[in-house]
Amino acid sequence: MGFGDLKTPSGLKVLNDFLSSRSYIEGFVPSQADVAVFEAISSPPAADLCHALRWFNHIKSYQKEKNSLPGVKKPLGQYGPSGVADSTSGSAPAAAPKDDEDDDIDLFGSEDEEESAEAARLKEERLAEYHAKKAKKPAVIAKSSILLDVKPWDDETDMTKLEECVRSIQLDGLLWGQSKLVPVGYGIKKLQIGCVVEDDKVGTDILEEKITAFDDYVQSMDVAAFNKI
Repeated sequence: MGFGDLKTPSGLKVLNDFLSSRSYIEGFVPSQADVAVFEAISSPPAADLCHALRWFNHIKSYQKEKNSLPGVKKPLGQYGPSGVADSTSGSAPAAAPKDDEDDDIDLFGSEDEEESAEAARLKEERLAEYHAKKAKKPAVIAKSSILLDVKPWDDETDMTKLEECVRSIQLDGLLWGQSKLVPVGYGIKKLQIGCVVEDDKVGTDILEEKITAFDDYVQSMDVAAFNKI
């Protein structure tokens, strides 16, 4: 079993297919298995490998506490689907001893070659059918629900205009939700507004940059709550 070389496109493709029906490498929570595979990847997977990229970004958020995740880290080749060669061990299988007496005698060679060709053809057909079925499945889009606190400069700030500015921000993967004004003291009220974002497209850093750009109205922005959907 294994993923192959995770520093190559083919290895990442195997990982992407493996994660199309799983949230983690093993089990239902992040573990040392995820850490072992994550550390074998040199850079984030490409955008078209949506399952691997979603998993990579999720496990990346656990890097500070990776040593406290459950499980025992095993060699990389012990994770992943069966039937994929482990290219991480660094050693090749020993060559079989050559029998000099049989060098010039091959009674069944042609038949073996025909059987190998047929087996290879059947394997290719099954792989093609497998990938075709995978391609028909809709990709799982990771989303988060975020509650933002947007603070004005003072009690004279036009909060209606401030909210209009915030809602004017339109990004692919961003959907604004309900809002309300919350008193913070001295007659000042902050705007508390919710939104749903697609994790691969919109982050809190982008939202903060866009919102605080309206510096005539906005003093600062904070994340009040952040939940995965």
